[in-house]
Amino acid sequence: MSPKAEHVIKQALELPSQVRAFIAEKLLESLDFEEPFDLSSEWIDEIERRCRQIDKDQIQLTAGDKVFKEAAKRLQR
Repeated sequence: MSPKAEHVIKQALELPSQVRAFIAEKLLESLDFEEPFDLSSEWIDEIERRCRQIDKDQIQLTAGDKVFKEAAKRLQR
């Protein structure tokens, strides 16, 4: 590993856990798609609507692990 990468990692590990999680998410997202893709205006509107709902606490979010556990239970039925 390059010294620059080691330095970045060392600095990142000193950040609060929520900030580290955000950075990790962004890094993982950057690996998801090799090519950029276009979203339809309908999807962009939907994403923005859901983000506004989250920001205004209008909906209750569910932890991903809970969602996956529930989905696994339903698939086993």
